[in-house]
Amino acid sequence: MRTTNLFSIVAILGLLAQKGLAQSQSADWPVYGGDLSATRFSPLAEITKTNVTSLRQTCAYDTDESTSFQTGPIVFEDVLFFTTYNTTFAIDASSCALKWKYSRPGPPLGLGVNRGIAFAGGKLFRGTGDARIVALEASTGKPVWDVSIGDPQKGESVPLAPLAWNGMVFAGNAGGDIFGVTGRIYALSADDGHQLWQFHVVPDSGPARATWKTISEQNPATGGATWTTYSLDPDTGVLWVSTGNVAPDFLLALHPGDNLYTTSVLALDAKTGALLGYVQPVKKDFHDWDMTAAPALIRTRGGRLLAAAAGKDGMLYGIDRSSVTLSTKIPGAPLKIVYATPVTTRTNVKTPLSTTTATRFCPGTQGGTEWNGPAFHPSLNLLFVNSIDWCTAVKIASPAAATGKPGAAWPGSGDPEHPFGRNDPQEKWAGWLTAVDADSGRVRWKYKSPTPMVAAVTPTAGGLVFTGDLNGDVLAFDAQTGSIVWRDATAAPVGGGVISYRTAGHQRIAVAAGMSSRVWPVKKTTARVLIYSLPE
Repeated sequence: MRTTNLFSIVAILGLLAQKGLAQSQSADWPVYGGDLSATRFSPLAEITKTNVTSLRQTCAYDTDESTSFQTGPIVFEDVLFFTTYNTTFAIDASSCALKWKYSRPGPPLGLGVNRGIAFAGGKLFRGTGDARIVALEASTGKPVWDVSIGDPQKGESVPLAPLAWNGMVFAGNAGGDIFGVTGRIYALSADDGHQLWQFHVVPDSGPARATWKTISEQNPATGGATWTTYSLDPDTGVLWVSTGNVAPDFLLALHPGDNLYTTSVLALDAKTGALLGYVQPVKKDFHDWDMTAAPALIRTRGGRLLAAAAGKDGMLYGIDRSSVTLSTKIPGAPLKIVYATPVTTRTNVKTPLSTTTATRFCPGTQGGTEWNGPAFHPSLNLLFVNSIDWCTAVKIASPAAATGKPGAAWPGSGDPEHPFGRNDPQEKWAGWLTAVDADSGRVRWKYKSPTPMVAAVTPTAGGLVFTGDLNGDVLAFDAQTGSIVWRDATAAPVGGGVISYRTAGHQRIAVAAGMSSRVWPVKKTTARVLIYSLPE
């Protein structure tokens, strides 16, 4: 009886915590994607198409770090939290005053990226460069627990923003382009970090394993890592995950099968990790075209239940999720793609790669859509997705001569100086913001940007869409027409989150700006968070 009462109390506390999170969402931005379903829609409407021209920067917090700043800030109860590679920050969400910061040095390896943080039960959860998940007290930044989910000696890390729900923290390892590294998805206890379940994106046995046709010690199963956040339907308890590419990236001869569950969108039982359904939008990939960002879980105006997913192949997919529940009759069954809409230039997508000359294809190895995925405006029934228009030329190694080694990238390139290909000159790059009808997949409007568009996209009830570009312009669009109605030229490339929240009675827009990167040839500057509001 005592045990039953204890479980009842825990369950009630969990429900109250979730209720508090749900109630806060109209004022706060408590999750990387705005809500657990990753729709990124803000119901706030103080800033409108008629007054947005008065929007001004009210404060900024500069980290004094030059880093690949791709964090997705979150806001809870007037505090804005964000991350850099090694450091977690808490600032006042109105004034930008620092409340605390906590640094935990990681290895000087890889891209030096961290994409954000999760909040639940008074704790923050983030990944690290040495493949660990760390829990911090949200009020002080003090460490609570620190657990490993990967091996940094193999090239594994955790750059994604975890997702927290119902006493669990969901995360996974990156490193799927590295020899022998495969993706794993974890659920950890929010209380102490112990593992609740683990899902292998590349199974060790069964029908999915049989789709790996040429595995050997010299050509081990590689790929399927996750390096961007997840989404979750709290009504059904289904976790949705986009997975990375197979490797060696460009050598189709060394991975001729479907290589499940790489380049896929997975639906998992959040409580057990059981596979409920999947779809593989990119089959037999040889372009390094991951399925990248979290699917937006939406109900369209026409009543369709869709997972809207975008990837580095430059397509927006509307995936039917109506059959996915915890009582799914055929667990693990393939899901149906309702529509597939191009959102950037696509050329030479089926042209075989050559060992003698470089083959140029678009999108290039940078995508497509990267770590920030689709957003949804429910009353307009529109999906908005940013994309990159930047092509790559790749020459491959001879499959018979290709060799990999543990801890090293395994792209299969025949150009050692450019293992992931040669991108077009910067003057040829561009980007797109595309608005798509959520029911039909038809394009309603497109904006062509002078730079790739990798920042987050946030539509609001005020009829606006906020985002940013790699010139450092923060932009507001008329959500219905696609016309630019406001711009702030910050000169700090925008590659992170763009969020909407309310503090002190006023709607605010916060932008993670100042991305410096060896992958993206942009102006080097310091990472900072910029906050905008209307005059009071």
